[in-house]
Amino acid sequence: MERAAADDATADPAARFAVVIEVYADVVCPFTHVGLRRLVAARRELGRDDAFRIRAWPLELVNGAPLASELVVEEVGELHRLVAPELFAGLDARAFPTTSLPALALAASAYRQDMRTGESVSLALRDALFERGEDISDPGVLAALADAHGVAAPGPDAAELVLAEWAEGQTRGVIGSPHFFVSGRDFFCPALDITRVDGHLRISADVEGFAEFIASCFA
Repeated sequence: MERAAADDATADPAARFAVVIEVYADVVCPFTHVGLRRLVAARRELGRDDAFRIRAWPLELVNGAPLASELVVEEVGELHRLVAPELFAGLDARAFPTTSLPALALAASAYRQDMRTGESVSLALRDALFERGEDISDPGVLAALADAHGVAAPGPDAAELVLAEWAEGQTRGVIGSPHFFVSGRDFFCPALDITRVDGHLRISADVEGFAEFIASCFA
């Protein structure tokens, strides 16, 4: 089992956690929302106290343009219909963020405070977008989330934290959102099997792949 390495982005002693499960992801990626929710549920069911270090993989920088709301709405519709009917209750295409960078900066700043706060803020941002239909590029929405978690507003260097995480992900071979790293292994989007057939999106649960991933996380 991999011991957590020291993380200069958090004040928590890394040795507090048996395992730190890392993931590079964008906060507007619906596939990540499913994977993280499944991971949180598995941790709770197993009575574990491991931590999730959710790092920035800003798709608008990777792709050279922000994600189109139409694409995300299509993905969310298939996920809700076929894989996760309990999720995506409130996505509002009219409030879809024009950029994910401020939200990623808030999450990165929260991890500077401590590991659990960073994790909580990262998950709360996704809940705000996908379950409550809030625009997480809106400064007021971000300020309310920061205040609810006792996090100071991101400083002027927060954007640099996001860029540094993106650069680090590139050196580690990240191929997309979400890409997990744990126990010396890596898994790209382990909860889902995603294809396009004749232009139509097809999504199903990857039961075997996710079981293998969970075994690596919590063995």
